[in-house]
Amino acid sequence: MREYMRMRMKMRTGWCAAIALGSYLSCAGVQAAMVNLAQIKSGEYLSRAGDCIACHTAVGRPSFAGGLKMMMPFGAIYSTNITPDVETGIGNYSEQDFSRALREGIAKDGHHLYPAMPYPSFSKITDHDVHDLYVYFMYQVPAVRQENRHSDIPFPLNQRFPLALWDNIFAASQTYYSDPQKTADWNRGAYLVQGLGHCGSCHTPRGVGYQEKALDQTSTRYLSGGTLEGWHAPNLRGDTTTGLGQWNEGEISQFLKLGHIERATAFGSMAEVIHNSTQYLSDADRQAIAAYLKSFPADGNFRVQVNDNGTTNRLDNAVASIPGAQLYLDHCADCHLSSGQGETNRYPPLAQNPVVVSDDPSSLINLVLNGSHAPTTQFTPKDIKMPGFSAELDDKEIADVLTFIRHGWGNQARAVTAAQVNEMRKLTAKQSQVSN
Repeated sequence: MREYMRMRMKMRTGWCAAIALGSYLSCAGVQAAMVNLAQIKSGEYLSRAGDCIACHTAVGRPSFAGGLKMMMPFGAIYSTNITPDVETGIGNYSEQDFSRALREGIAKDGHHLYPAMPYPSFSKITDHDVHDLYVYFMYQVPAVRQENRHSDIPFPLNQRFPLALWDNIFAASQTYYSDPQKTADWNRGAYLVQGLGHCGSCHTPRGVGYQEKALDQTSTRYLSGGTLEGWHAPNLRGDTTTGLGQWNEGEISQFLKLGHIERATAFGSMAEVIHNSTQYLSDADRQAIAAYLKSFPADGNFRVQVNDNGTTNRLDNAVASIPGAQLYLDHCADCHLSSGQGETNRYPPLAQNPVVVSDDPSSLINLVLNGSHAPTTQFTPKDIKMPGFSAELDDKEIADVLTFIRHGWGNQARAVTAAQVNEMRKLTAKQSQVSN
């Protein structure tokens, strides 16, 4: 009897052990799944912060499947398929391969990527964030079979081996390290702006080698404004009129969330950034970006502000003898008013507007020629569009009305010429051509 009871106890102990082990393995599996889901969610957020979808998605094609045409100084290139398709995407990339492409600009097969891929900025991304991005792209993004397109850059300029030399000179790969002298907010903002957000790709001027002239705040050139594909990304430094000198942190954060504030509305490429990226950031991250940007001093290009009611008075009294004034009344005043103040949160002011008074009028010319949509967001779904006037107005008429605006209300900016308008007309017409 005692032997029987011992056997029963052993069996019961074995069953309990098996049940306990099964429960442990089950819990471990659930925990692993939760970790993966957390990593996937983090990776999706990081992909939003990096605005990956903007460059790697062509109109009418699946997300991240590539094919978007991008103009380079010597021709066009096409973004690549970064879905986990094994044959045409990155499905056979290891995490190390993924990291090398992302942070060093070198594909799995060893060829160097064009610097339209912002790997000089992405080099600052931490290993932890690279891992989460990898998990997201491999396990959440649907695989799409779509062959990558070769560039339109002619031989011999299409040879990639000189890019290795370019990387050695201009792309110093280094993960972001927090500055202990700065606040946590500042460091988080710096990490996002310098790294994933790659803000310098548009807002920093480029040199003769197509390189960004600075990669962080140690240079006054960093975020001092840059021109790319027909748009001039404005100065984000502390300059009073041409930069963010008059903006506070709350306005910067709101602009990144909604796409507009009382003094400005996003357009062109920035409208896409807000639509695809910054509206999805947390309030804390948008605040961190604002704190970092507001730490920048002016770059030294001061412009004296002048309050001038003369323009408004002339327009109100129908004194339109100045070239461009009647054109303004006919095509612009309904939205932007004779005062140049526009309508709050709908039509931005033209008086003392950084885009209007910029030394580079590219964005202003592009806007009047081709128009632009303001960003639609989850917070502001209504679509607002600035119409284009390329069909209605010739080059001289557009130059005249823009010169009037840049001289009006105390703006004191340089005149726009018909030749500048014609150059932009040709550039944007070329960009809008559908590639076969």
